[in-house]
Amino acid sequence: MQNLSVLSVNETSPKSFSVIIKVCVVIPLFCVFLYFIAVMLQIFASHRQFLDTSRYILFAQMMINDTLQILSSVLLFLCVMGQVKLPLLFCVPLLFVCTCTFLNTTLILAAMSLERYVAIFYPLQRPASWRSDRIWIIILPLWIISFIFPIIEFSIGKYSPIVDVLFTNMLCKGTVINSSLIQELYRFAVYVLSFAVVSVIILFTYVRIVMETRKMRQDRASVSKAMHTVLLHGFQLLLCLLAFTMPISETLIGLHTNWLAEDVAFFNYFCFILIPRFLSPLIYGFRDQSLKKHIGNRFLCCSKKRKPFFK
Repeated sequence: MQNLSVLSVNETSPKSFSVIIKVCVVIPLFCVFLYFIAVMLQIFASHRQFLDTSRYILFAQMMINDTLQILSSVLLFLCVMGQVKLPLLFCVPLLFVCTCTFLNTTLILAAMSLERYVAIFYPLQRPASWRSDRIWIIILPLWIISFIFPIIEFSIGKYSPIVDVLFTNMLCKGTVINSSLIQELYRFAVYVLSFAVVSVIILFTYVRIVMETRKMRQDRASVSKAMHTVLLHGFQLLLCLLAFTMPISETLIGLHTNWLAEDVAFFNYFCFILIPRFLSPLIYGFRDQSLKKHIGNRFLCCSKKRKPFFK
């Protein structure tokens, strides 16, 4: 009996150590991301110039959306790592928020590209819905659309009538509520359609702005800046598309390594879900000169407030 207990400890300790390493990698990165997002949102709220500009309002919406997406995915990650089983009543909302915000990121990128298009081609006669005081007319449908598709996906599934949403505990994974073939096909069709539409919108706005840059002789700097902004939105969309490469990476890793299934899943989650979501708003925020200046001043003020331990 003593030998069996020692063997059991030796078998479980490497797995426990692996879980600790994964958690220690994800949590600090998440905290750093959350801190930067909080700083940028505080800058937005304290400077009128950002609240009066549609482009910055849409960017703030993207930061809020990506924060919700990362927060829900990290909570799901911790539940899976700790083998914490939750009732469906708590599990479904987490999966729902994670799915909605993933789709909404692409929709916001399309709206930001169209906003640059409107700003360049209609600088004096901008449509009312694209003004800063009416931009909610654009933002609200984006959230509604991102919520409708997951609701339809959940409703077309077949579920056991004996499952109690309050007392049936299970691991919070996407396969729990999205396990049927029709749901997988529907989700794949929605993602492909949304990414295709957004890609066309970004490509269209980029080409039109490039053509306008060649025509204009004055104010070429602002048009060129808008062109690079739309190109950045395309790069952000490419980061989102990395999530669809996970099945390919799983196959390649399985063929060339002896990694465990949970290690492959963590690698994909870290590289293709977390990192793109971390980089997307940060790259855009630090590229913008106005935001970059305020962020630099904020950290400079924080460093000046720190008093030395020794005088």
